[in-house]
Amino acid sequence: MLDALDIDLAPVVAEQPDPLLFATVSGAHLYGFPSRDSDVDLRGVHLLPAAALVGLREPAETRSRMWDRDGVEMDLVTHDLRKFVRLMLRRNGYVLEQLLSPLVVHTTDAHRELSALAPGVVTHHHAHHYRGFANTQWRLFGRTGELKPLLYTFRVLLTGIHLMRTGEVQAHLPTLLGEVPEAPGYLPELIAAKAAREHGDAGVDHARVAADVERLHGVLDEAQAASALPDAPTGYDALHDLVVRIRLER
Repeated sequence: MLDALDIDLAPVVAEQPDPLLFATVSGAHLYGFPSRDSDVDLRGVHLLPAAALVGLREPAETRSRMWDRDGVEMDLVTHDLRKFVRLMLRRNGYVLEQLLSPLVVHTTDAHRELSALAPGVVTHHHAHHYRGFANTQWRLFGRTGELKPLLYTFRVLLTGIHLMRTGEVQAHLPTLLGEVPEAPGYLPELIAAKAAREHGDAGVDHARVAADVERLHGVLDEAQAASALPDAPTGYDALHDLVVRIRLER
């Protein structure tokens, strides 16, 4: 199985037109169920020069690229620092998972400062992000019957439940199985099946998994209702100051 960190990704970082504050691996490798032919999802933050933001031309605040590198499909998406922080403040669990991914390709002091401020954006409303993501993946599973969207459905529900209970962003499904007691016992078998193939029929009892998905939605609802997380972000001012300082230091 491909270990994304065994690939030399330093040239990818060096090729970027503006400096990267961080680059991490997201997707199936982060979630703990990559297959042999999984692509490598790189996510990060680039830093535009101040002049790019004060003139008349619209800057490229988001850049994306897909290409093949040594037989591995690469998918790179980066946001300018300001846009990324705004996404952090919008109850977006996806960008928090990228920021806090332990699969670090490139890091800086700014990355470490941003990560330290991440708890200040987490609220109990992040449950809406994970609920919506789960619904999208569940509908995709309903149309295709494939294992990948089914695992994504369970992963995001368990991430949301764990976040509501602990305030910790944990995207790694095998770890979540030990952290969330309500996780279905058959998930390790599905993870092992996903390791063997990226696409294909899930081969599951649809009624059984539907019942478990519905049950976990209820658990997420209860966890949100009981959560001690705040109603609104507490770290806005600190993040604003960080964005201004890093931009002016460029």
